[in-house]
Amino acid sequence: QVQLVESGGGYVQAGGSLRLSCAASGSFFSLPRMAWYLQEPGKERELVASVTHGGITKYADSVKGRFTISRDNAKNTAILQMDSLKPEDTSVYYCYANANVPGFGTLQDYWGQGTQVTVSS
Repeated sequence: QVQLVESGGGYVQAGGSLRLSCAASGSFFSLPRMAWYLQEPGKERELVASVTHGGITKYADSVKGRFTISRDNAKNTAILQMDSLKPEDTSVYYCYANANVPGFGTLQDYWGQGTQVTVSS
């Protein structure tokens, strides 16, 4: 169906930048929404940023002005540019997409495997 492959996580000092990339592949008609979530141990996943196929974006208050989400519809990719990183941004980040998939009448949800982002003080 749909596979999401993430890349770009890593270790950076506070104030630095990282760029996360998510590439979607498989059998689907469209990806109406792509997003990045984070998950801390013992907690539910939280939305970081999302972008629709038409380019409408949404951000968590904690990252507004620092993170930018974008997507390339031709390449089925979503990018999260993370600037002015803080130690509290440390987490595992997951790519998410919903998709119109052959054989299903409703949108299906898909997740990537997660990528670790660590920001040192």
